[in-house]
Amino acid sequence: MTAPAAIPQSDAEGRPTKLLPWTHLIRLSAYWLGLTAIDAAVGLFVQNRVNFGGFVKDLEVGRALAAISIGGAIISILVQPTVGSISDYTVSRWGRRKPYIVIGSLLDVVFLLAIANAQTVLALAVFVTLLSFSTNVARGPFQGYVPDLVPASQVGAASAMVGLMQILGNVIGFALVPLAVVLHNPPIALVAVAAVELVTMLSVVYRVTPGMPPQPREGRSWVTIARETWGTDILRERSYIWLVASRLFFLMGGGVLVNLVVTYLKQTHGLNQDAAAQVQFVLLGIVAATNIVIVIPAARLSDRIGRKPVIYASTAIGAVGMAIAALAPSVPIALVGAALFGISAGMFLAVDWALMTDIIPKASAGRYMGLSNVATGSSALLAVASGGLVIDAVNALAGYGMGPRVAYLVGVGYYLIAALLLRPVKEPPKAQRLAGQPAVA
Repeated sequence: MTAPAAIPQSDAEGRPTKLLPWTHLIRLSAYWLGLTAIDAAVGLFVQNRVNFGGFVKDLEVGRALAAISIGGAIISILVQPTVGSISDYTVSRWGRRKPYIVIGSLLDVVFLLAIANAQTVLALAVFVTLLSFSTNVARGPFQGYVPDLVPASQVGAASAMVGLMQILGNVIGFALVPLAVVLHNPPIALVAVAAVELVTMLSVVYRVTPGMPPQPREGRSWVTIARETWGTDILRERSYIWLVASRLFFLMGGGVLVNLVVTYLKQTHGLNQDAAAQVQFVLLGIVAATNIVIVIPAARLSDRIGRKPVIYASTAIGAVGMAIAALAPSVPIALVGAALFGISAGMFLAVDWALMTDIIPKASAGRYMGLSNVATGSSALLAVASGGLVIDAVNALAGYGMGPRVAYLVGVGYYLIAALLLRPVKEPPKAQRLAGQPAVA
């Protein structure tokens, strides 16, 4: 494979200076579509298998979901930043990021097929954990790939594009599973998302430039570099640490709603698998429409008034949406909450990545973006694990069907914690952002 085009020029802060054409921004963001489609489809597939596959008793569903998720969460936390940091120093004819994207994507296909054919909770847990390993091998370096190429003046536009691709990935992943359920062939959904990821991976690998050159290893071993990922020097970047924590809790709030929706529809509203699948189609349409409507205006607004005000608004709207869903007496009322969740998620997707890009040290983008996306990669798994345990405990104490409602109220709390953790983050002024200068720690 021949690496296309030349390595971009950078300024004194390590920020690229050459503007990218829109076609490049689209291709660069496209891999997010593949990764997000996998996350969405696997989450829904596992929920359906546990709730309707006869694997466990009704009062053990939450614990089963937690057991399946926890291993993947741990792997995500360990692998993504470590491999992202290693990629900062990798020398190859493809550039420093692409080898990991290719390897991770190919392994994803293998583990997706294994999940599709798993017949026990143990098998699901093992293969979901392995899938977490492979997706994070690709995801960590890819997180650094975007800052490698995007100049300061295009961060807002690139963030909106990343948000749109994540929305499209969610739409594809969430649509394929209920469609496969209606067709009485759930495993075909995972085969389809594997194909989607391969296509988006090839678009990046073949058509996008290699990015910035690797950092010099200066004689250090790969083990030493891996250990340095977790060095305490990162604690000096205080705004970065607070933002990562805020991102984790924000995504956990939404993750409770999305990744426990099948359990919520079955236990709280008494729907069977086919009826739940039909509601998921409606929910998907509402969330996708609200995401798409809000994402670009939110990105543009953040360029004018700053990133933090937009994120604060998204946490408030998300908390209200979750509360409505938690207390809804019927499915139509719950869908109102879902619409507010969609607005919140679209605003966050458009802006959070831009703020993270504004404040990280650019030379070590793989390390910092990898660590930051511990929040992205582990949030859904932690949401399922915590929410699942709440569901079983509350169902046992307060009656079957109350568990998902209380789990959703826990999600409201996650949004509020996210807003509190955002307060210490120091956002660079507009002029400083456009100059490519890092934020004050």
